[in-house]
Amino acid sequence: MNKPLRPPTLPRRRLLQWGGAWAGLHASGLARAQPAPEAAAEGPEPPRLALLIGNREYPDGDDLPPIHKNVHDLAAALEKRGFTVTQGLDLDLAQARATLDAFAAQVKAAPADATVFFYFSGHGAQVDAENLLVSARTSPRARPDTLARGSLALGTTVLEELPHRPSGLTIAVIDACRTSLRDVAKGDGLNQVEAPPGCLVAFATGAGKPAIAPADDTRNTFYTASLVKLLGSSSDEISFSDLFRLVKYDVQNTMLNHPVALLRQFAQFPFIAENTQVQRRLAPRQAAAAAAAPPRFASRDEAADWARLEATWWPADVARLAGEFRANHPGSRLADSAEVARVGATEAAQTLRRRDVSLFRSAFEPLPEVALSAAEVAKAGRGDKDAAARLARLWGLRSGRYDINRYEGWLEYAAALGNGIASYELALHCRRNGEPLRADQYESRARELGYTPPPSLDNVRK
Repeated sequence: MNKPLRPPTLPRRRLLQWGGAWAGLHASGLARAQPAPEAAAEGPEPPRLALLIGNREYPDGDDLPPIHKNVHDLAAALEKRGFTVTQGLDLDLAQARATLDAFAAQVKAAPADATVFFYFSGHGAQVDAENLLVSARTSPRARPDTLARGSLALGTTVLEELPHRPSGLTIAVIDACRTSLRDVAKGDGLNQVEAPPGCLVAFATGAGKPAIAPADDTRNTFYTASLVKLLGSSSDEISFSDLFRLVKYDVQNTMLNHPVALLRQFAQFPFIAENTQVQRRLAPRQAAAAAAAPPRFASRDEAADWARLEATWWPADVARLAGEFRANHPGSRLADSAEVARVGATEAAQTLRRRDVSLFRSAFEPLPEVALSAAEVAKAGRGDKDAAARLARLWGLRSGRYDINRYEGWLEYAAALGNGIASYELALHCRRNGEPLRADQYESRARELGYTPPPSLDNVRK
């Protein structure tokens, strides 16, 4: 018989590389109104600032020909979307730090609701569970200590340097950790992360997986090619959140259907970690007004159907309504957003049918004392693995056996959706409660999902 469940104890050390699994999640810290959609906002567009770093020059035959094209093409696409872009090419560590510091100062001086875009393309590495962005002219095959000294750390340098602003949007795109075809079977990659508040983090491929770069400078990498294409072709009404999911699907489809068999075999499945509280659409408000953009909805029926979809949280219902919206309004400016909702909710509905997920329809109700939990439930109903983990922690901070069951159920759901950090958190919880076999299963699952616990974390098996 299992021992009685106990509320999760707060870890002495941070579970995550920034913010901590529990930081900022107490109900009193989240009790704020759910944000309104960007389309309903008025006033001038908040500033849009971007820093793009691209490192092509690496020794020992590890140079990356597409990187300069990546940066130039992405800069042009972002400028068309209202961004002021700073570029840095082939930066050593000192140059990269100086460029990042100058950009961070610019961001700190901007309004709290600014949109910030950080992009790195080059070699990536993982040392002691930290994700490293390898500086130009530093070998990605160097010893771990050399790599650590010659790289920007994604978590402790980049994301901690940029101010956390829940009322704004910070996007960090890492098109890195790529390798040559001769090394692709090694499978090393970046560590899975959870995003700080107000942030969306995107990797060109799954955590712990390799990515591949073309061998010439006339083509983009697969991920950046899709990002540039969809920045230019997507509806003005789509949110940045939905954009990055469209990019994910496009990269998967491109590589799974590639004529080269080896590329199909090692197709990239991009990674997204999101913790945003605003829905910022692709087109700046001034640009939309200047262009006399058509109304968001073509009819009252379309507006009513979209409102019904947005108000629905249970995954099976979301998937059905999203499919109906696309069928009834095929020319809608929000058709792609409906498709993102349909795909995510379909995965979520399938996940809820798994035997290792004990989460039921009654769980998809917001916590009454936490206003923002409604937004988190809506995201979780569309397959957001990180929103599911945050909901688990909210339930875990409440007292009582019933709440702990919800804590476990939401963590099971998050892990099944691909959150390796949630899986490891559940492993620690099971170990504390005398369930070693279940703990081993979830720890193994966390590593399969690309999560390596930091060495500072007490992760020694009891």
